[in-house]
Amino acid sequence: MYDLKQIISNFQIHGNYLSGIPYGNGHINSTYKVTLNQAGINVSYTLQKINTAIFKDPLKVIENIVRVTDCQKEFYSNSDDSSRKHMTLVKNKDGTYLHEEKDGSVWRVYLFIEKALTYEIIENEEYAYKTARAFGEFQKSLANIKGERLHEIIPDFHNTPKRFMALDKAIDKDIAKRASGVKDEIGFAFSRRDKAAKLIDLHKSGLIPERITHNDTKLNNLMIDEKSKQPICVIDLDTLMPGFSAYDFGELMRTGVSPTMEDEKDISKIHIRINVFEAIVKGFLDATSGFINKAEKENILWGGYLMTLENAVRFLTDHLNNDIYYRIHRENHNLDRCRTQFALLKCIESEWDNLVGIIKKY
Repeated sequence: MYDLKQIISNFQIHGNYLSGIPYGNGHINSTYKVTLNQAGINVSYTLQKINTAIFKDPLKVIENIVRVTDCQKEFYSNSDDSSRKHMTLVKNKDGTYLHEEKDGSVWRVYLFIEKALTYEIIENEEYAYKTARAFGEFQKSLANIKGERLHEIIPDFHNTPKRFMALDKAIDKDIAKRASGVKDEIGFAFSRRDKAAKLIDLHKSGLIPERITHNDTKLNNLMIDEKSKQPICVIDLDTLMPGFSAYDFGELMRTGVSPTMEDEKDISKIHIRINVFEAIVKGFLDATSGFINKAEKENILWGGYLMTLENAVRFLTDHLNNDIYYRIHRENHNLDRCRTQFALLKCIESEWDNLVGIIKKY
């Protein structure tokens, strides 16, 4: 356990340290809720240790977050409760936003968003609509951001063709001797490889522009007000990067349309809840109306298709590489995740015309 009292004392925070406890269920960074007594009132902060194995240049991560949250602060300046609508970093005593411990660990602090919580599964169309609208508004709030292009924190993060290249290497090396047992999965992936560059090609042709995208638009990255049940704030900003609007729509679609978890073993349970899909479409397009162009709207379903295919390929690659990237909790966990994504992909393919028709309604 880290000395949270000592670590947070390096930031511009006043008060007497009371407690520090693990917080949330993130798999990448280590997050703590730290509470101090400030003039008789208990005030909490979010203290995080950045996973520098994944985010190799924390300074670039922070620079992206500062630019984005400053833009959001201006966007929401006339809104009620504006300080809860965006993340707010706290400076350290040197006037910067990162603190490095002697052991090399890198830390940051955010204001803690009170009276809000997160959920794991989209239970109905009401939550689907609200969530999609919130992530769509997040993109819209950054439409007029000033300055140069954001840092690409993880190069080629959503470059699906390069994810296939990584799969090629994993098959060739076969370090865990698992390739012979997943021939069907490999064949399924490769039969769809020709679709991997769909959005990249649209961008190269000038039809869809580059946007600032969140890239991890799951329900649990949205804070919900405890009382009103309305979305408050998009969180987990480390993967903020240049991308396509369809990426964020697609990741929410991928993780939201089926009532199952991402690692469901019984693939017969996986299906598209059409009412939830329509709510996601309506919410996202309501928020981005007048912001995204015609080609972006017409191709958002490709975002859902490619995010599902890409994640399946990544899970399969990690399975072949002996599970070195994603945390696993059982034997063949990554293979289960891969099969779940392939099952969802089949659903998307079978419902394609119906889904396109729903998008055209809005």
